[in-house]
Amino acid sequence: MSTGTVTRIPNRGMMSDFVRPFEVASKMTDVVYRVRFSRTWNGIATRHSDTIDCKFYVDGKGVVLGLAHLAFADFMERRKRNLTDREASFIAAEYLRERLEQEDEHELYDVPAAEVTRIIEKLGIR
Repeated sequence: MSTGTVTRIPNRGMMSDFVRPFEVASKMTDVVYRVRFSRTWNGIATRHSDTIDCKFYVDGKGVVLGLAHLAFADFMERRKRNLTDREASFIAAEYLRERLEQEDEHELYDVPAAEVTRIIEKLGIR
C-alpha cells in the first residue's frame, strides 16, 4: 500500500451482515464455538461506559464486547478519520476469536484501548 493511502472498511448492507458467521476452535479443548454478529451501538448511552459495544451470539448465547472509546479517539487523532461501525465490528470479532481460542468465554468483555489499538494494527486498518 502506498504512503498516504487510507484503508477503511465502509458500512455497507445490514448491520447484522457486517461480520459473516464464523467458528472458533478452542486450542485447549478443541470445543468449536459458532459465532454470529448481531449489532454495534454506543455503550456510553446504554451501559454508561466509555465504550462502543458490539454484540455477538456464541452458540446462541449473547456476548457483548465493550471496545474502549479512548482507542477510537486516539485513532481519530492519528488518522484524521473516525472508525466505521463495520471496522468496530471486525475489531470486536478478532478480539472475541482470540479469547475463544483460549476458551475464555464470558458474557461481557471490556476491551482496553491498548487491545483495540493492537487489533487495529493487526487488521491493517489505516
